[in-house]
Amino acid sequence: MTKKQIHQRVIDAGIVAVIRATSVDKALAAAEAISAGGVFVLEVTMTVPGALDAIAALARMAGNDLVIGAGTVLDQAAARRCLDAGAEFLVSPGLDRETVAFARSRDKLMMAGALTPTEIIEAWKAGSDLVKVFPCSSVGGAAYIKALRGPLPQIPLVPTGGVDLGNVADLIRAGAAAVGVGGELVSAQALKAGNTAVITELAKKFVTAVREARVPADRRSLSGNCKR
Repeated sequence: MTKKQIHQRVIDAGIVAVIRATSVDKALAAAEAISAGGVFVLEVTMTVPGALDAIAALARMAGNDLVIGAGTVLDQAAARRCLDAGAEFLVSPGLDRETVAFARSRDKLMMAGALTPTEIIEAWKAGSDLVKVFPCSSVGGAAYIKALRGPLPQIPLVPTGGVDLGNVADLIRAGAAAVGVGGELVSAQALKAGNTAVITELAKKFVTAVREARVPADRRSLSGNCKR
């Protein structure tokens, strides 16, 4: 897929599932469970032991459904390894200009991290295709995203950190282009117990929450009136 197509897939999905696991096998099990629940944009963080092997395995089986990216990419050397393994997009917790430039040189989607308005503007000007707002929940969550969208409507924001079923709808309604969801979706306890059905059910709930949050307020109101 082209970068433009990957960008659209992220926006359409509204959810980037962040996979942190203790092994390649557990990362693959998590990916299978997440996709079974309807979330098809997956980010394997470089903190996973054997992360490149997991990315390569997922890229081989991705087909037209899954979009596989790499997360916690801190420098250009790591970015190169991730893209060579088959990652279609790169995510970083902060802004490293060399990494952004390298992603652009390879025509791959980049999601650099930022927190303050100044950092967000700098990441956008550096060429980040979307800007990961991290850690969003620590600075106000949905209220913070709404405040940022006022002066920065042109920058697609992806809040990450503390996103859960209780706040995901508010973040989408506040103007988030998508959200990054980690432990609240990819349950470490469920993975350890081998109970991946829990992750699948959580994925379904996140998909529903995002879809319903994207329904315009007037249509939600009409729907509620019809139900009554």
